[in-house]
Amino acid sequence: MPNPCLEGLIARRSIAVKRLGLPGPLPAELQSIYEAATTAPDHGALLPWRLIAIGDQAREQLAQRFVEAKRRERSDLSDIEIEREREKALRPPTLLAFIARPTLNHATVPVEEQLASAGAAMQSVLLAAHFLGYGAIILSGSRCADPAVRASLRIQEHEYFLGFISIGSIVDEPRFGKRPEVLEIMSQIDSLDITPSSEFVKTPS
Repeated sequence: MPNPCLEGLIARRSIAVKRLGLPGPLPAELQSIYEAATTAPDHGALLPWRLIAIGDQAREQLAQRFVEAKRRERSDLSDIEIEREREKALRPPTLLAFIARPTLNHATVPVEEQLASAGAAMQSVLLAAHFLGYGAIILSGSRCADPAVRASLRIQEHEYFLGFISIGSIVDEPRFGKRPEVLEIMSQIDSLDITPSSEFVKTPS
């Protein structure tokens, strides 16, 4: 029997920023998107992630930071490349910064588990936007590692800047890349080897 929820989930795709436009999510819809993020599994209730909503004035400043960051990589940017960098900050109706903030040296919850929680929360944001009828994408790359961009958003040294989430209406025909086949990501174990491999056996000191 068809399952609309499952079909909708599988249909989610990333939509390029240049294909996003007005209208963006309404305040009540944004609230639902934020609430969706809180459904991510979170061992120990450590809340190892946070969101920053970037307002209009900050967008203009961020656009300049993007250009400056790109120029630190390459000094010979064309006018088209400069405009593309600015567009990534200015075009999407909603722009969020997603930051992982793991508790270091926790007694029972390792950092990698907390980062997995942050990833689940980030995916929940994308899915919520999709189910509300919007397109969304995560932009990461060198701009997220740029010291000036991080400082502008007050991202701490121990935090992981996972990316910018752009959300808006799909205003141009999306282009989708090929997804992996299930067999590429799936394996099955029917019986466990009860004889430990020597590489996993600790020699008593």
